[in-house]
Amino acid sequence: MEPKHFLFVSADAALITDLAWQVHREGHDVRYYIEAERDREIGDGFVPKTGDWRADVEWADVIVFDDIWVGDDVGTGRLARELRERGNAVVGGTPNTDRLEEDRGYAMEMLEAHGVNTVEHHVFHDFDAAIQHVQENPAPYVIKPLGEVQNVKRLLYVGNEDDGSDVVDVLTAYKKAWGHRMKGFQLQRKVEGVEVAICGFFDGQRFIDRVNFNFEHKKLFPGNIGPSTGEMGTSMFWAGQNRLFEETLGKLEDWLADEGYVGSIDLNCIVNENGIYPLEFTPRFGYPTIALQEESIESSTGEFLSDLARGNDSELEVHNGYQIAVRVVLPPFPFDDEKTYDENSRNAAVVFETDSREGIHIEDAKNVDGQWRAAGESGMPLVVTGKGETMRDAREQCYARVDDIVVPNCYYRDDIGERWIAGDGDRLQAWGYLGAGS
Repeated sequence: MEPKHFLFVSADAALITDLAWQVHREGHDVRYYIEAERDREIGDGFVPKTGDWRADVEWADVIVFDDIWVGDDVGTGRLARELRERGNAVVGGTPNTDRLEEDRGYAMEMLEAHGVNTVEHHVFHDFDAAIQHVQENPAPYVIKPLGEVQNVKRLLYVGNEDDGSDVVDVLTAYKKAWGHRMKGFQLQRKVEGVEVAICGFFDGQRFIDRVNFNFEHKKLFPGNIGPSTGEMGTSMFWAGQNRLFEETLGKLEDWLADEGYVGSIDLNCIVNENGIYPLEFTPRFGYPTIALQEESIESSTGEFLSDLARGNDSELEVHNGYQIAVRVVLPPFPFDDEKTYDENSRNAAVVFETDSREGIHIEDAKNVDGQWRAAGESGMPLVVTGKGETMRDAREQCYARVDDIVVPNCYYRDDIGERWIAGDGDRLQAWGYLGAGS
């Protein structure tokens, strides 16, 4: 493939730095735009930057958006659609696919309209009405904020009490502390089983034949305890369009084609012996999921993105086995505390004990005269990955790489992938969900 011009756009926070770096290292011309002023140093020294992405649209052969947000508003889907209508090759959503993430009630309606089973769910804009619902219908529920406040990941709450009393207590606390910002939320009936995300790549007309199945680890501490974060690590594998895909994302293929969607779309589900229960969409790249997908893609990432944006048949070659990613973070992650960040993490040096950078991916990092440093404000400098024929092999490689990194005050989960080894994989196999597919 001849080198192409790639324009990567973060219309809010910097999220797609590592993907831009990967394409840049493959020999393509890259320009990266970051809207959020606090994040603009992220990627310095790794990726060429631009201060005006709109001025570079005509320069670009391929334009890639990283999220659905434009500042505090949903909007990259509208931008992507407008650019496609002008003839540009774009990886990005549409207004309706953006809404799948921003409006959880709409997402469930779309699933139901296309014959996908859903878990019992209700959208509320009033805390007292939600509390009354739980009291009249006692059960464990999951609280999922709507709108921009859903980005405060620690507000997601998974209930444990059969009578819903803990959910009532949390809703009461949220009303006092977050009532001014949390304008709506969804209550989902809690379902027990294996949590798995089905991730497909759509080229505007169809899904490519490789499907990614990933397992998120959102809690801060090992053992899946502590506050919810955006993500602390991911385990995954690739397969064909099997039952998990066909009964979920596969049923939305015609709708996505009508929309003209291009990119990654992920549907997180709970699976048990009785069925598949979708929880939420990610109609964009996932983070750090995309870093792990990059690590497992054995063909050209740039060529894949270009083919995806143009609707060309993609010959995606992926690692046959298992992969894991571990997010290495710094204080005060996942919280916001400028003083703590300044005292412990700002400009923290990343020191490598070997010359190898295999499996090392950047998030909030910069390169200053050859020295890798933490950048931005969030305390998420690195993602470390590993792969192998088994999940145990992938864990061994990944954590050996983590051991070769020194970042003062860093922390990470040391149990990524253990759920699969402990039985999640056996359960999915026993329930008949992991057939090879087409």
